[in-house]
Amino acid sequence: MGTATARNGSTATAWRNWAGNVTATPTRVVTPASVGELQEAVRRAAEDGLRVKAVGTGHSFTAAAATDGVLVRPQALAGIRSLDRAAGTVTVAAGTALKDLNRALAAEGLSLTNMGDIMEQTVSGATSTGTHGTGRDSASIAAQIRALELVTADGELLTCSEKENPEVFAAARVGIGALGIVSAITFAVEPLFFLTAREEPMGFDRVTAEFEEHFAENEHFEFYWFPHTGNCNTKRNNRSQGPAAPPGPVSAWVEDELLSNGLFQAVNSLGRAVPATIPSIARVASRALSARTYTDIPYKVFTSPRRVRFVEMEYALPREAVVEALRELRAMVDRSGLRISFPVEVRTAPADDIALSTASGRDTAYIAVHMYKGTPYQAYFTAAEHIFTAHGGRPHWGKVHTRDAEYFSRVYPRFGEFTALRDRLDPDRVFGNDYLRRVLGA
Repeated sequence: MGTATARNGSTATAWRNWAGNVTATPTRVVTPASVGELQEAVRRAAEDGLRVKAVGTGHSFTAAAATDGVLVRPQALAGIRSLDRAAGTVTVAAGTALKDLNRALAAEGLSLTNMGDIMEQTVSGATSTGTHGTGRDSASIAAQIRALELVTADGELLTCSEKENPEVFAAARVGIGALGIVSAITFAVEPLFFLTAREEPMGFDRVTAEFEEHFAENEHFEFYWFPHTGNCNTKRNNRSQGPAAPPGPVSAWVEDELLSNGLFQAVNSLGRAVPATIPSIARVASRALSARTYTDIPYKVFTSPRRVRFVEMEYALPREAVVEALRELRAMVDRSGLRISFPVEVRTAPADDIALSTASGRDTAYIAVHMYKGTPYQAYFTAAEHIFTAHGGRPHWGKVHTRDAEYFSRVYPRFGEFTALRDRLDPDRVFGNDYLRRVLGA
C-alpha cells in the first residue's frame, strides 16, 4: 500500500476497509486522545483546506469514511464516561468498540435493549450508518441514543438531545459522517436480562407464508434462506427468566464453523474456485442444520464472530413488502446462472423518528444479500437492487448500493430536513467526500 507524508512529518498509510473493496490515501492520519485534540484536528484541517473524516473499524462496504484529506482514528477516545442507573443511561466515548461496551455493561449488570449480529464496530461508526439487529418492538442501535456530542466544522462542540439542539439530535443519530464528528454517545440501558434463542430449520414456502405470524409472536425474529434450495434457518429470541444455558460444544461448533467461520471459509473458497459446486454445497449445508434452544445474556445471543470476509448489500423495505420481494429474489436466482454461496438474511425493525434511519417513519423489514470476498458480486447485487428499489427500498448507508440523492429524496420524507441542516452545520463541506456528494447531493 502507498504512503503519503503528513504535515507533522508522520506518514499516512493507505487505508482499506474490512472487506477490502474500498481504499483511500489520506494526506494525514490523526488519533486524538481527547475531545480537545479532536476539535483541534478539525480546525487544522479546515485551515489547511483539507476535508476530514472519522473512520471506525472499517466494517462499512461503502466509501462513507474514505478521504484524501485528514483521516481521524477515534480508537483512543474510548471507554465509559459515566453511568446513570437512575436515568438508565450510559455515556461512552465515540471510539469505544461495541464488544467492549457490551462486556463492560454486563459486568455492571446492564445491557442495551437490542443490537446487531456483530460487535466489532465502534459505537459512533455503527450508529452513524444505521447498524441494526432485528426486533418487533426494539429498534436500531441509533434509536437507543439519548444524547450525543458532535464536533462541528468550525471545531465547536455541540451537545444534542431531545431537549438540547433537538433538530440536530433528530438527524445526527444516523448522520453518515455528514454533520460532524461524534465524540461521545449516551445510550439508554436496562438491567441485564436473559434471552432464550430457538433456532429451527424451516422450508422457504412455510416461513414466508407464516412471516407475519412469526414476527408478531416473537420479540426478535429473523431467518436465513439458502439460495439454490428451499431451505431456511429461523431464529427466535425472546426474554426469559434464565438461568443461562449456552449452546453445547457440538451445537456451538455447527453454528460457529459451518455457518460463520472455518468450515464456511473452506466451502466458500471451493465455491469461488468451482462455482458449479455451490448449489450442491448449499443443499448439504442447509440440511446439516438442526433445531436447538439455548439461553444467555443478550450480547451472547444477539452477536456472533464473523471471520469470513464478504461484501454485502442490504435494503430496508416496508415490512408488508418483504415476502413478495424475497419471493422475487428467489425466482431471479433460480432463473439466472448466478451461483450464490452465502445465505440471504431477513430481519425487522419498528418505525423510528430519525431523519435518515432506514426505518424512519415506517415499520421495516430488511433483506441482506452477500457474496464471498473476491467473488464477482455486481450481477447479483444489481439484479437484487432492481427488486428492492421497485418496492421503495432504502439501502443501508454502510453497505453496497448505487442510489443517489435524487432517489433518496423520494424514499425519505425528511431528506430535505437533513440536507438543510447539513448546509447550516457544514456549508464548506469540511466533512464531505465523494460518497456523500452522491447520496446527499452537492
